[in-house]
Amino acid sequence: MSGAQVPWGRLLVASTGIIGLATTPTEKQFYDALSPDLKRQVDHNRETAKRRAALQEQIERVKTGEADSAPVWAAGRSGRDSSPPPRQYS
Repeated sequence: MSGAQVPWGRLLVASTGIIGLATTPTEKQFYDALSPDLKRQVDHNRETAKRRAALQEQIERVKTGEADSAPVWAAGRSGRDSSPPPRQYS
């Protein structure tokens, strides 16, 4: 009996991984299988998470000083300015 031994442990781990990959649905498949009520809840939670992330990013920019010191409306006003540019004398 000098035959090659079968690595049962590795075979078990590999087969478990393959079965897990083959039977686990993707996020889109899982979302499509939800009821309309649950889809609304998921959409609401995703939107809330986006808002919180945007707010947190804005807070971090203010803390690090990356935010402009000018008010928001000042940039809009300069963009609407219709006065001609200053003359360049050469």
